[in-house]
Amino acid sequence: MAVYGILGDIHGNREALVAVLDALEARGVQRLLCVGDIIGYNADPDQCVSLLRERGAIAISGNHDLIGTRRLGFNRCSNKAMHSLKRTRRRLDSETARYLHSLPDRLAIEDHLVLVHGGVRDVEQYMTKPHHILQNVEYLRQDFPGRRICFYGHTHDPKVHEVVGALLRELPASGVVVLRDDCEYFLNAGSVDASRKRAHKLAEFAIFDSTALVIEFFRISYNDALTEEKAKASGYRLRPWADRVYEVQRRLVGPRQIDSEVA
Repeated sequence: MAVYGILGDIHGNREALVAVLDALEARGVQRLLCVGDIIGYNADPDQCVSLLRERGAIAISGNHDLIGTRRLGFNRCSNKAMHSLKRTRRRLDSETARYLHSLPDRLAIEDHLVLVHGGVRDVEQYMTKPHHILQNVEYLRQDFPGRRICFYGHTHDPKVHEVVGALLRELPASGVVVLRDDCEYFLNAGSVDASRKRAHKLAEFAIFDSTALVIEFFRISYNDALTEEKAKASGYRLRPWADRVYEVQRRLVGPRQIDSEVA
C-alpha cells in the first residue's frame, strides 16, 4: 500500500511534466504511476521519457507510444495526431524507443489496482459514455478478477466513475474524493499535456492513497508558451494546407498507407 502520483497523456510536453513532477515532489509523493501516452503532440519525447525513468515511474503504453514506435498504425488517428507522430518517429532516440517497446499495455498494481490507457481491451477506445464504462467493468471483472480500481487515460478529462453492480454514477473529479470499499471505480487523472485543451492550459494529475482509498485531483500552470514555441519550430503543429493534403491522402489510399511526410 502506498501513496501514488497518477499521471498520463504527457505527449512530449516537458514543461508540463516538470511542473507536475515538482508539484508531486513538493507534496512528498515519490511513487509514480503513468497510464501512457508519454510521447506524441509535442517536441520533447526523449526528455519526457528520461524524466519518468529517472524517477522510477511505473508506466504502461498508450496508443501514441505504440504508434510512435511503429507497433500501431495511423488508421484511428486524427490528422493532428498523425502529423505529430510522424515527427516523433523521425526524432525518437533509439534508447527511448527501446524503453517504450518494453512497456506493457496494461498492468496490475498491488492487489486491487489496474492501469490501462484507453479501454481494458482496446488501447484506442475513448471511454466517454456510460455504456463504455459498464462494458469495461465487465472486461475488468473477467481479465482482472477481484481488482476493482482501474486508472485510465486517453480522453484527457479527469473522471470518477463509481460502479455498484450494474449501477453507474459519475462523481465530481475535483478536490478530494473518498472511494468506497464496496464499489468498483474507473478513474482518470486528466492530462499532463494541455495543448489540446480549449478552456485552460493547466497540467492535470492526481494523488492516490491506496490504503485510505482517497484520490485528490490537481490542476497547475506551466509554461505553455514555451511548449508551443518548440512544437511549432520542430514542425509538430499541423498547418491548414497540410491538413487538407492528409484528407486527400486518406480518401485515396487509406490511413495505413499514409507514409509520406507533410511539412
